[in-house]
Amino acid sequence: MGATVGLANLWQFPYLASLHGGGLFILLYLACLLLVTLPLMVTEAAVGRYSRHGIVLAMDGLIRSARQSRAWMAVGRLSILAAFLVLSFTAVFGSIALAYVFFGALGRFSGAGEVEATGILAGLVSDPRQYRVFMGWHIFFLLLVLWVSAQGVVRGLERALRVVVPGALVLMLVLFALAAWHGRIDGAINHILAMHPEDLSWESLKAALFHAFFTLGLGMGVWAILGSYTTPQTRLKRSILAVVLMDTLVAILAGLMIFAIATDGNSFDGERGFSLLFVSMPVTLAQLPASQFVIAAVFLLVVLIVWTTSLNLLEPIVGWFREWTGAPRALSVLLIGLSVWLAGLASLLSFNVWAEERMGGATMFRWLELITGGLLIPLVAILIALFTGWCLTRHLSGTMLGATPRLFAGIWFWVMRLVLPLVVAWIGIQYTAFSLANLCSNGNVAAWCDQPAAMVSEGGEVPAGDRPFAATPAEPEEKAAEAEKTAPASDQKPPGVEESGGKSGEKAPKQDDILYDSV
Repeated sequence: MGATVGLANLWQFPYLASLHGGGLFILLYLACLLLVTLPLMVTEAAVGRYSRHGIVLAMDGLIRSARQSRAWMAVGRLSILAAFLVLSFTAVFGSIALAYVFFGALGRFSGAGEVEATGILAGLVSDPRQYRVFMGWHIFFLLLVLWVSAQGVVRGLERALRVVVPGALVLMLVLFALAAWHGRIDGAINHILAMHPEDLSWESLKAALFHAFFTLGLGMGVWAILGSYTTPQTRLKRSILAVVLMDTLVAILAGLMIFAIATDGNSFDGERGFSLLFVSMPVTLAQLPASQFVIAAVFLLVVLIVWTTSLNLLEPIVGWFREWTGAPRALSVLLIGLSVWLAGLASLLSFNVWAEERMGGATMFRWLELITGGLLIPLVAILIALFTGWCLTRHLSGTMLGATPRLFAGIWFWVMRLVLPLVVAWIGIQYTAFSLANLCSNGNVAAWCDQPAAMVSEGGEVPAGDRPFAATPAEPEEKAAEAEKTAPASDQKPPGVEESGGKSGEKAPKQDDILYDSV
């Protein structure tokens, strides 16, 4: 549960469900989970349990057993690289949420409107004069992660997750009850659970596939290392199915909670991502009784979610480093943590000091997102599917999976051989196409920008950009926030879009942006 429940459950799934048919989208999403991504999850966990190692040594053992080319070792190494990069910017998001716990408790959002909330976020993240404060929160969050991981698998990781994950679920239920009491739960149910067949389309299927693939921590060695820690008696497939269903339930509860406390017709006007979580939510929660406590509790929940995600992303990296070097766990965690912090600075500084420094039209953060989401994670998933589907013997595959009903074994075999490689390749291509279209919107002069943007995005709105809000380093954040509010809401342009000749002012991910990356 700690590995699967992430920020996408809070800032992505509710919006997708409300946009693509409500309950029908949830059913479509579950179908994508069960038929496409669940077999890959089972495979990764089974590989780890069979080998009793992380993904790198697990692949080494299977390659030797199947007498295959050593080139397949790239699967394990690329998955570790993907986990490292995703962890580097996941920790940046966690540091923002951690700061917001204290901001909420200290009453900084009391009586705040959207302009003031945007200014608070800009002052923390995008103000070049305050980047050292942002770095301080980043270090604080990483120390919380590293401290637990250094204690070991049983005394640290397992003990923490056994307390934190149920605690986070209880806190979510309390916040859901509060939202239902003070909000309009009927409108939330209509957005999230009611059937709206008129909103269902092929775009709904694409959104369900994207979310099902990117939200479960696949392609980063997480499931392999967790599988290696399970006992041989663990009912692996049943446990994974339970986790998938619980992850979906958490996403539904989060969606109901968010829409129940919305003040404008139970809708956030299509907002998601940064603008939903760090601007609209604090403004809305500030109107509730005891708002300081409520805001602090909501962002404490966000911190717990990102914290458990970070712990699970760190584990395969630490496991690989220990298997490679034989170093003690505490030293391994320290060295890996220092590396993650240094890599995270590339994303952190992309929001402020390096905001205007672009390569090919994008900041370092956007390139990291594109490399992981568009290339590394899909490539690892495809290679695992091809290796297990075509290179392993049926006997070795059956031994690895364990006792399995004949129907499931047949579905698994053909999904890994044919369905999953094709579907994931399509997801990776689509992800890359949208990201490259976004680079063109940022003034990129690369060759692919010679094509009309509509040909790349298939008529969709070009993704909004790299930075979470409009304030540029040369402007005070308050002035930029006021400028955004000068036009009526119905007349405002999509965030990240400015008049011709103006500077590019990217904001949070919006309607057609893609920002999953398992965070």
